[in-house]
Amino acid sequence: MNIGRASIQLAQAVRAASDFTGEGQVAGYIPELAKVDPHLLGAAVCLPDGTILSAGDADVPFTLQSISKICSLIVALCQNGQKHVFERVGKEPTGDPFNSIIKLETIKPHKPLNPMINAGAIAVAGMIQGNSVEQRLNAVLDLLRQMTGNPGLSINEAVYGSEKRTAARNRALAWFLKDSGVLKTDVEETLDLYFRHCAIEVTAKEVARVGMVLAADGVIPQTGERVIPQEVARICKTFMVTCGMYNASGEFAIDVGIPAKSGVAGGILAAVPQRMGIGVFGPALDEKGNSVAGVKLLALLAKEWNLGIF
Repeated sequence: MNIGRASIQLAQAVRAASDFTGEGQVAGYIPELAKVDPHLLGAAVCLPDGTILSAGDADVPFTLQSISKICSLIVALCQNGQKHVFERVGKEPTGDPFNSIIKLETIKPHKPLNPMINAGAIAVAGMIQGNSVEQRLNAVLDLLRQMTGNPGLSINEAVYGSEKRTAARNRALAWFLKDSGVLKTDVEETLDLYFRHCAIEVTAKEVARVGMVLAADGVIPQTGERVIPQEVARICKTFMVTCGMYNASGEFAIDVGIPAKSGVAGGILAAVPQRMGIGVFGPALDEKGNSVAGVKLLALLAKEWNLGIF
């Protein structure tokens, strides 16, 4: 890849996609997220040698939200193994919104269909080991600090508090999981861990670095250090394809064709196997909870650089 040309193309794609920021809405049901400027848009690309290309608002901090579900799943799989994790959470797309309870109640056994929906991620949070919420959170933070190269990565306390105060639906999901025997740990402690890891603050550049580690099968390519087992990285990328963009995952796989995971703060994590990681931030969301301009931007880059994996 010609770095100079790619930088120009990235900037052009951000400018083109920015026209779509007005078509979405910020996640107003979380008061702190409702304060964010909906017209922000930034993107960063991390290449295997560690080179970072960026354009737009790539240095503006935002919270991971559902992107963090990838990281909590990695920790849970590494600590417990596949058998334990997938006895309590499934591997199938839902076709329903990320916070839906309907299939959790109607299917048997009553376990979440996958780890990328809220119920599944709460179940996964319940599997992260540690003697306290802080210790369990640090397992997720330590992984992210390795992947991003930022030892100072931390949570946004205002967003964390805002989510915790307005989480009636997530509490309902957690108590249903507890009643069904899926959640073995204390409900409020597990929810506290979930809210905290969703509120970890990053930039698009840091998300791109995470994407590059996944793209390199769990290795930090510029150092050769393995931070995720190859099989765990494979599982995560597969979930990103099948479930990572909520109930728009199939459409995204056809239109863009890159393993990706979105979050309602407007972030998108993408991993192009062996080629690059991409981080996007665009807080204006569509009705399914995905960044409107972010999806357009990834579609433009996928076409320009022939990134689709299918």
